[in-house]
Amino acid sequence: MTHPLPLLLNRRSALATIAALAAGAVHAQSSTAPSVLRVGYQKSSTLIALLKAQGTLETRLAPLGVKLSWHEFTSGLPLLEALNLDNLDFSADVADTVPVFAQAAGAQLTFVAQEAPSPSAQAILVRQDSPLQSVAQLKGRKVGFAKAAGSHYLLIAALAQAGLSLQDVDAAYLTPADGRAAFETGAIDAWVVWDPFLSAAQRQSGARVLADGKGIASYQRYYLASSKYAKARPDVLRGVYGELERIGHWVKQNPGDAAKLLAPVWGLDVATVEQANARRSYQVRPVTASGLAEQQRIADAFLAEKLLPRRVDTLDAALFDPGV
Repeated sequence: MTHPLPLLLNRRSALATIAALAAGAVHAQSSTAPSVLRVGYQKSSTLIALLKAQGTLETRLAPLGVKLSWHEFTSGLPLLEALNLDNLDFSADVADTVPVFAQAAGAQLTFVAQEAPSPSAQAILVRQDSPLQSVAQLKGRKVGFAKAAGSHYLLIAALAQAGLSLQDVDAAYLTPADGRAAFETGAIDAWVVWDPFLSAAQRQSGARVLADGKGIASYQRYYLASSKYAKARPDVLRGVYGELERIGHWVKQNPGDAAKLLAPVWGLDVATVEQANARRSYQVRPVTASGLAEQQRIADAFLAEKLLPRRVDTLDAALFDPGV
């Protein structure tokens, strides 16, 4: 008869071996998990700018063994291109139009969070002495705006409401800095831009709002990650989401303090920053399939204008669950 003790020892040895292999697998997985979060942002990325200034995101992610590297971009489209090329892991907020172009290019992106609508935070501007009084009067005029930005869609939607299309105006693709210069020198008749550039033009140049996004374009901003990073470090993205949600509440509860922190970062006076922030919701929330309805309208509008190489189904994008 076989003695039970060797059998028991064999079972224990097998269990010990399995445990050791499992521990080794966990160690291997943790050692290959990215230890740096490469963050891309724009000057208008309010919440990320505040987290960067306060250093609170570093503190939140330190227990996860993650450090941050910061990379500034002048607009959203090259930011998401860098994300798709694996030169970044996470993108600060970009206008709702930008992911549409990225999806059309086949980018593998994951929607991490969304800011609730802020329709008055972007507008079509004319100079104070401009004879233009309506969007319909833009026909044949030179209009400056950033390609693929929220302002691009605002112009398309506003023109459509006035019975016009993008082909009815002389479109000029301009970065915010170039747009401001062209606007002030009279090189363009109208400028479509978002905050804080919008508030700066109003307060410093006396620019007049011809139309904003109310009833036309809700202007929701999105935070995205490369799908590769989202799969590798969902724990890090949950930490980022929590900090974004927290700082969004803080800005609304402490508008003066937030403006004082952002003023030197943006190179603007406190009053201008506070005006800009008042028009942004900063309400961070998860991205849901039903919440992407306007994204599809944006994609279809750009396709109709022959600005996209193919039709985009916005529901094809991966959605991150922050667990809130």
